[in-house]
Amino acid sequence: MIHHLDNLLGRLLSAQITGIDETQISFEPPDEAFRNTMSNNNLLNIYLVDVRENRKLRSNARLREFDSGIVHETPAPRRIDAHYLVSAWSPATVTMAVQPTLDEHELLAEVISVLMDNEPLVPRQIFDPIPPNFPAALVDCELPTTILPVEGFAKLAEFWGTVEWRWKPVVYLIVTYPNLFDRLPVGPMVTTRITEYRQTGKPETAEVFIQIGGTVRQAGGTAIGGAWVRLETTTGAALQTTYTDEREAGLGRFTFLSLQAGDYQIRVRAAGFSEKVEPVTVPSPAGGYDIEVSF
Repeated sequence: MIHHLDNLLGRLLSAQITGIDETQISFEPPDEAFRNTMSNNNLLNIYLVDVRENRKLRSNARLREFDSGIVHETPAPRRIDAHYLVSAWSPATVTMAVQPTLDEHELLAEVISVLMDNEPLVPRQIFDPIPPNFPAALVDCELPTTILPVEGFAKLAEFWGTVEWRWKPVVYLIVTYPNLFDRLPVGPMVTTRITEYRQTGKPETAEVFIQIGGTVRQAGGTAIGGAWVRLETTTGAALQTTYTDEREAGLGRFTFLSLQAGDYQIRVRAAGFSEKVEPVTVPSPAGGYDIEVSF
């Protein structure tokens, strides 16, 4: 992701700063090798000086999705802070009449203005078109930025000493981006949960309660949210009524609680579909309670 972030910053600054194109932006260390590449144009150096995890934004949440009877989980992304030092470089020679530092200061001011005007960074608003292989999940993602934090970059003197150059002002920029995790299968969906209560040492006091869950689908497999679902006795007497989940993560799911083992029937009504009555045995010998409806 970091190289995509580099490209994002380069595209933003070259597009919105007059007189700067992408050939005048460098991500190399501003050392002697970099300075020897300077020609007759002003340059911007965007140097990634540090990368750290943003622990304040860490989350242990997981997105759970159901797909063809298999449960998939995606851990919440970790948030990474990319620390950049943006410096301006003028090729002009210092004379009594020419002060290239003033040109550099003007360029830095434009950098600050552009970054603040585009806070937070949104890739779709900057790239046109979106580059190949750019993560689809981040195209419309808002990437928070911290521009000129009050504490400044603590090791700026050490930084310039390392690259053997006099002290130069920089725009200290922190961009926070999500490090995405892959969606992984964690096992088959639980459709039956059996709970037994009894007094210690007295098996005759046992009480067994069963929870069942299934999905309402149309022929072809598409889950249906908001469907009316009723559990009945085999003679049609109503026992429990619910609706299927309309959220994407659990679309079409329903559940019934505190059942006894035995035979039942499930009645389903969904807008645009014929009513369906399905006999079921609890617990199910086949392990499932999905209902398929048709037009």
